Amino acid sequence: MKTILLSIQLSLTVLCSFTVVIAEEAPRNRVLVIGIDGIRRDALLQAETPNLKSLIKEGAFSENTEILGERYSKNNTISGPGWSSFLTGVWADKHGVHDNSFEGRNYDEFPHFFSRVKEQFPKARTGSFVDWEPIDRFIVRDADVRKVYPSQGADEYAQKDVEIAKDAVAFLEDDQPHVVMVYFGAVDETGHRHGFHPSVQQYMSAIETVDGHVGAVLKAMKSRADYEKENWLVVVSTDHGGVGTGHGDGHDKPEIRNTFLIVSGANSLSGKIEEQTYLVDLPVTALAHLGVKIDPQWKLDGKAVGLNSTPNQ
Repeated sequence: MKTILLSIQLSLTVLCSFTVVIAEEAPRNRVLVIGIDGIRRDALLQAETPNLKSLIKEGAFSENTEILGERYSKNNTISGPGWSSFLTGVWADKHGVHDNSFEGRNYDEFPHFFSRVKEQFPKARTGSFVDWEPIDRFIVRDADVRKVYPSQGADEYAQKDVEIAKDAVAFLEDDQPHVVMVYFGAVDETGHRHGFHPSVQQYMSAIETVDGHVGAVLKAMKSRADYEKENWLVVVSTDHGGVGTGHGDGHDKPEIRNTFLIVSGANSLSGKIEEQTYLVDLPVTALAHLGVKIDPQWKLDGKAVGLNSTPNQ
């Protein structure tokens, strides 16, 4: 009888251990990251953007998010270094991208934040949807679903943004994602064609159109059968603003280098984020919400912001 009881206890111990391992293979929480290329913070607030403003109202919001860091700010104020910082959580002296050539890139040491998620949660389901092709070609890693829609010009980007929204909606409705990155490029291309300013009707219209895409993606997320249990966090920002029809060499131009950050969900704070925020904070905030333990050896420059608690910092 003692032998039988010992055998049962041993079996239960092994089973419990196995259950713990399974539970840790995927995060309990989930994150939707939305990147809108080239959207100025003042234009965002003046445009008719009910979906983005709903996220702001329901979450934490920074109107002063720097795309360049105090420690390092030598890279150009354009998309290559911007999206690299946005997705890796480190500045250009580490990820190595100073312009749109992507020469010197060091994503092996400082990878896309999906890779950090997968290190701790190998069963996490990740999806990337972008239409600025260099993001997919150079930066994206460890995406289980990976879609890119190469585009040129404002009209084609507008068309591809529609496809991005449609496919991201399908991923959220039909799959079991834990982390989703959705990028929209038409606002930036419209700014280059007509101008980056709230007085430019075409630019504002492009922002409002993207807000509609954001609404469709949010609706799909909220319509998930287990949405209430999944504890989604939505994080939104951009790579830069703009002045005139450009944004290069904008180191001394607040309209270019000072952007915004939205952190919205059940686990977010409410109201204005008083502390200084940076572009590199975005992926670290996502990692913290997912329960990823931040390893000091990753040498991340960002910090978690806008959350009720940051136990992994």
